[in-house]
Amino acid sequence: MAVTDLTVQLSPGTVARIQSELRAHGADGWLLFNFKGFNDVANDLLGLPALTRRYFVWIPANGRPVAVTHRIEQQPWTGWIGDNWPYSSWRELESRLAQLLSGNPRVAMEYAPGDAVPYVDRVPAGVIEMVRATGAQPVTSGDLVSAFYARWSAEGLASHRRAARHVYEVAHHAFGRIAAAVREGRGVGEWEVRGWIVGELARRGLTVGGDSIVAVNANAANPHYAPSADRHAQIRAGDLVLIDLWGKEDEGAVYADQTWMGYVGETVPERLAEIFAAVRDARLAAIDLIRRRCDAGEEVAGWEADDASRGVIEARGWGEAFIHRTGHSIDRELHGSGPNIDNLESRDTRRLIQGVGFSIEPGIYLAGDVGFRSEVDVYMGPDGPEVTTPEPQTAVYALLSDPRFA
Repeated sequence: MAVTDLTVQLSPGTVARIQSELRAHGADGWLLFNFKGFNDVANDLLGLPALTRRYFVWIPANGRPVAVTHRIEQQPWTGWIGDNWPYSSWRELESRLAQLLSGNPRVAMEYAPGDAVPYVDRVPAGVIEMVRATGAQPVTSGDLVSAFYARWSAEGLASHRRAARHVYEVAHHAFGRIAAAVREGRGVGEWEVRGWIVGELARRGLTVGGDSIVAVNANAANPHYAPSADRHAQIRAGDLVLIDLWGKEDEGAVYADQTWMGYVGETVPERLAEIFAAVRDARLAAIDLIRRRCDAGEEVAGWEADDASRGVIEARGWGEAFIHRTGHSIDRELHGSGPNIDNLESRDTRRLIQGVGFSIEPGIYLAGDVGFRSEVDVYMGPDGPEVTTPEPQTAVYALLSDPRFA
């Protein structure tokens, strides 16, 4: 039987901020549920390890928080700032829950109707049934998750800026290594370049999660292509090369995630330049929509930015080749829990609030031919969207004539 010395951590200041958000959203409270640590939102807010028994934490829009906890696991709750209602049996748990949620409140939970936003859908259907049986109405906590889990801290933003500069420089050095190998007639492959990138990210201090996709020509048409030691392509003159790379400094830091495109030649063929221009313009369209809405003092959601980006590629005739969302949330996870730029894989109606970050990465993938993606990271600052990626790419790099890769 495992015993932990860690105790719950939730400050009065955080509770006050949560209650202010709850009142603004018209919810009567936030009900956190967890079992064996699978709700990362509850883990992070409460600072608890995985516990072996179910617990609920109720943070009302007004009043004192309440925890419903198992009698066998009381030690982790010694630091709890609210009321504690212990239970032992399932009957007692359900009775406690009914007492807690009397009055049929609107209850924010990590729940997405129809699984519309999978990153928020952390509470099992059976628990939702338990809550509804009390007469309460579960509603999504999506915007609360953005505000209290996915929002970057000041140090998180600083760590992201440092990582963004390293990721940018490593990608460009990798293109330089490819250009040098081709000029000198040496063989170089996707796997070798990927290995160098991973090692260089670590050498620069991005020691957590650092990795890369290096993909040539038709391999780049697979968005999640991964070269391996026994399955990879050589990189030769006339090839199109995609480099997608990411990493962060430590577990508490925020990731940087970027994608860059190069052509192993002196002049980029017109067809390749034209396809990339559509991807670039789609990237710019998403950012421009977000900026215009912010400048006008209006809210904007992830699905709207996805539509703006996707509309550009559809207008150029490649709509069916844009097969993924425009971007994903970034926080302490590479694919974070905040709003995604998505109206394809899901309809993400969460607002892009100040303090969250995400990628903008439209792509065009022509199976068996070539694939393109252009990815930058965006932080929602006090003045609106800030592209944190240095010198975003405007055209495919001509690796054998661009002096940056000499």
